[in-house]
Amino acid sequence: MVRTGVYSEVGRLRAVIVHRPDLSIRRLTPANCRDFLFDDILWVEKAQREHDAFVEVLRGEGVAVYYLRDLLAEVLKEEECRQWVVNRVVSPMTVGISACTPVRLCLSGMEPAQLATHLVGGLTRRELECIHLEGMNRSSLQVASTPPDSFILPPLPNTLFPRDSSSWIGNGFTINPMHWPVRRLEAVNMAAIYRFHPLFKTSGARTWYTCVDSTGENPLPFLAIPSMEGGDIMPIGKGTLLVGMGERTQSPMIERLAGTLLSAGGVEQVIVAQMTPDRAHMHLDTIFSMLDVGMVTVYPKVTETLRTFTIKPGEANRPFRVSEEGDFLSQVGSAMGTERLTVIPTGGDEYDAAREQWDDGNNVLAIRPGLVVAYDRNSHTNRNFEKAGIDVVEIEGSELSRGRGGGHCLTCPISRDGI
Repeated sequence: MVRTGVYSEVGRLRAVIVHRPDLSIRRLTPANCRDFLFDDILWVEKAQREHDAFVEVLRGEGVAVYYLRDLLAEVLKEEECRQWVVNRVVSPMTVGISACTPVRLCLSGMEPAQLATHLVGGLTRRELECIHLEGMNRSSLQVASTPPDSFILPPLPNTLFPRDSSSWIGNGFTINPMHWPVRRLEAVNMAAIYRFHPLFKTSGARTWYTCVDSTGENPLPFLAIPSMEGGDIMPIGKGTLLVGMGERTQSPMIERLAGTLLSAGGVEQVIVAQMTPDRAHMHLDTIFSMLDVGMVTVYPKVTETLRTFTIKPGEANRPFRVSEEGDFLSQVGSAMGTERLTVIPTGGDEYDAAREQWDDGNNVLAIRPGLVVAYDRNSHTNRNFEKAGIDVVEIEGSELSRGRGGGHCLTCPISRDGI
């Protein structure tokens, strides 16, 4: 049993959750990929080989790797968990009133592994009818009005990046309300794993925030609330949480999380980096990540324009003391106890840097201080790392990078040492 808890961005990485490309990625087509937030379709078999190689690097460094689909299939063996998940995924708001009960019965009758596959990979009308629900077009408007290969349940291809749907901060976690509707059901699967799997059920971990209703009375309570995603959340250590604020993570959710953490002593301060909403830097970790205790990589074109705020405990009737600060990197360095951070920019000239930021040159995963995993295609940036004394393990990412996520996005750390 792994000891859960994430206390830094660069301390020794002990355990992660990943998701191997699967049916949900196979569902992407040139016609629908942008609807699912992908810029292109992936060659699935090659993406799987790249992902397998990434996992082997992690395991070779002593990191325990857990597959999200396996964890989900394991908890779905319990009838309580099965009903808990199905009742939240299938509701009148997702499949319509007429189809709700039949679809629930259909999913409830699946074997755990098959159910886990469809909870992530989606379920088409044709698949639904092939199981045992012929004739639903006579009772369900959603079924009657859509073609056979339309989705009754949508696939969740962004599960490939498990960093976003949940976040570990110290000895607790959040289940995050995702910004785009096509990602929101990812939170239900992660909530089921944390609630029912033995790995977490007896870990004593605290729930800092969850968007998934525990009672089931309102299966999708997070449809109309501000969003928060894990690519913007970095527990950098020394009592500080770093949060990116932009399209995907919004100020009301940051305040709510900060209030919980500050009052419980989970952190001493929250540093907020305000970004512009841009596809190229959808999360903070696409323009900034840590390489060592006093060393970071950044995409200067964006980080130099960030507005920076700190949130600390307030006084009297004010829950917070919010201060606008100066330079973003100076604030991070101060929080880390370093007079001056060593900053490694995205490599190459202006054109190389823009290309390598797009291909996740700054989205690297630290396994321990000074050792990172990076895509080999970002050659200029990786050489910058090596010149600064960072050990770089390069992996191929010609297909994985099409999803706009590097090693940082591909992992959800559940156990990492402090610094």
